[in-house]
Order: sequence, then C-alpha cells, then structure tokens
Amino acid sequence: MHSHNLTKSRLYIRTSFIALVFILGFQFSRSATAEPQKRPQRSRTQKPKAPPQPKVDYTKFSHTTHVVNQKLSCISCHKVPSKNWKVMRKGDAAFQDVSDFPEHSSCLSCHKEQFFARERPAPSICSNCHIAVTPKDTARWLFPSLGDLTDPKLKRRQFVSEFGVGFPHDKHIDVVGLNRPSQSNRAVFLNILFQEKKPAPPKSCPVCHETYQPQGKSSEEYVTKPPKDIGDNFWLKKGTFKTIPNSHTICFTCHNADSGIAPEPKNCEVCHKLVRPTQLKTDFDPTLAAKMGADSVMLARWSRRISAGGFRHEGGEHPDLSCLNCHKVDNAAFSTVDLKTIKVPVKSCGGADGCHITTTVDEGGALNFEVDSRKKDARFVCTKCHVTFGGEPIPESHPQAIPMPKPKKTS
Repeated sequence: MHSHNLTKSRLYIRTSFIALVFILGFQFSRSATAEPQKRPQRSRTQKPKAPPQPKVDYTKFSHTTHVVNQKLSCISCHKVPSKNWKVMRKGDAAFQDVSDFPEHSSCLSCHKEQFFARERPAPSICSNCHIAVTPKDTARWLFPSLGDLTDPKLKRRQFVSEFGVGFPHDKHIDVVGLNRPSQSNRAVFLNILFQEKKPAPPKSCPVCHETYQPQGKSSEEYVTKPPKDIGDNFWLKKGTFKTIPNSHTICFTCHNADSGIAPEPKNCEVCHKLVRPTQLKTDFDPTLAAKMGADSVMLARWSRRISAGGFRHEGGEHPDLSCLNCHKVDNAAFSTVDLKTIKVPVKSCGGADGCHITTTVDEGGALNFEVDSRKKDARFVCTKCHVTFGGEPIPESHPQAIPMPKPKKTS
C-alpha cells in the first residue's frame, strides 16, 4: 500500500513538472513574438556649449590689448631712454630716445608660456621684435621711432601703426622755426618761448614739412614717364607731397628731460593716440599709384588724401601761398588724429584772385569748367584735381563754392 502511494505521488510530480514546462514555454514563445517593451525616455536638458575661445595669434602684437584691456602704462614696457640710444645715433646727433623694443623682462611676467613654447625654430611670439626668429640670429627690426635713419644695413619692417600722433599745430606755429637747431648742435632752446618777433606761418611749417622729391629746376616733372596718350589725364608729378616728421628728432629738441617743457619723452600717451582705422573714402588708387612709381613715402601720404588726390604742393603758385590759406592748423579744432578736421575745404581753391574757382567759366576757373562739363555730359570725368573721385556725383560743396556774380551797378 505504501509502495503504491509513493508511485502515484511520483507520477503526479512528473506530470505537474511537464505541465509547468509547457506553460513556461508557451509564455516565452508569446513574449518573443510580441513587440519589445519600450522604456520611458527621460528628457535630458543639454547645457549649451560655451563657444570656443578664439586662438590668439602671438605674432601680431596689439597695443590695444595691453593699453586698453590690460591698463598698462607705456613706461611699464618702454624705458626712456633705451640702452642703445648712443649707438643708434652717433656723436652730436645722439639724444636720449626710445630707440629699441622693450627688453624680455617686460614680457615674461605675462608671457612665459609663449616664450618657452615648443615651437621651431623659435617661439612665434619672438617675431614681433626679431627678424630671423632663430636662436643663432638675434637681430631685431629697426624700432619705428628711428624713422630718420637710412642705413641700408638696418632692416625696417613695414606695418600700419595703431597710433596716430596728436600734434597741436596751433600751439607751435609761433614757436617752431624761431631757432632751428643744426644737425651738429642739439642745444636746448628755452628762449624760443619768449621771442617777441613772430615769423609768418610759412617759415615755421617747413621745419617739419618739406616738399618731397621736388622737381626744382629740372625739366622732368613726372615721377615716372607717362604714357604718350596721357592728354589731360592725371599722372603723378614730382613735388606732389609734403613730408611729415618720422622720428622724435625735432620734437625732443625742446621736449626733453632737461628743458622742463611738457610733455617729456616719458609721457608717450600725450602724443601717441590709439586710433581706429579711418572709414573715410580717399581719392587714391593703390594699383594706379604703384603703376606711376609711387614709393612708400608717397603711398603713405596719398592713401590719406580725403579731398583732392591730384593736388600738387609744388605746382603753380602753391609754394608762394601761406599754408594757412588751405590748412586751418591755427584753429584749436584742427586735430591730426581726426581726418574730418584735416580735410581741406574746396573753397580754399578760390581765393581773392580767383585761382581755380571763379565767378564764371570764362574767367578760367578749373572748378567752373568741370562743373559745367558734367552738367552737359554726365559721363564727364573730373581730372583736374581728382584721381578716383572724378567719376562720382559732384558734391554740394563744389557748386556752392562758386561765388555769385556781383550785381551790375545802375547809373
């Protein structure tokens, strides 16, 4: 009896196990054919990525970064005078000038990483001052303040300065030229401020501004030979431009540590002003200028002409006129760092004797002729004074500069 019950129990367990396996297999097959269960997606808010910082080009030194952003003073880098001031100018011509780039010590406090960068043949930051940028050749470029040095062995880098020179002409007109030092005598002329005799403006202006490459008594008036069919078209002539000071040589005659006349050489920021590139149009074509043989001095002057690009300082009666007839530098509003104040008004071309602007075209005024020619033919190009402006619409200031005819006297 006991054996029969045990057999029955074993049979029951086996049957139950088979049934369980069948049920589980059926459920598994259903779940395999059914769509997979989707888990709820959690919404993740992605943080906006910060824009990558622009890579700094350490081959291009920026005064704006150091002066405006970093608030550094000029003398924190530039030492007045530089150690080599007696070497760059010899003998009596030497004076205490800023005549070299800052020493390495001025840069290392902020730029150790750039100075010791693993760049070959040398760190790129070195190219701001050094020519070859190699450990074997440590020669530096000629410092910009040494513009009057012309030794071909001294290599000068061509660049566009971030600075404009703020020179107050109105304060110097009656002073400059009273006692002009010779090249061999750089004495301090303190008595210039107390001279009673005041020269005419033209005698003071040539101290700083001389006619560049004048024609003089030469029969050749052009810088380069013009085309045979030049006609009335413009071509660059000698004596078109005036020079401007390109060094501290004239300035430091009076403004030096011994004279006590402010500003002193260490006050760089009084004269050197950070300026934005001008947005004013200029009467200048660089391609045409190069074709006409313009050198670097001419290009520098020409590229700033915002009025008559073809004006020639040596032409006609211009050398006999006072500079103040055209350049109103005796006005305190005249600013060498604001081209709008430098622009010569077209009325300056008239004058008491008529010159280039007369009452009628029959009196010979060049402006009268070209204005009348444009009225007759819209395609007419004004070439008497202009290089690129000649084909543009005539500005209102030009017809307004023509004087009205005087009323006839009635008997």
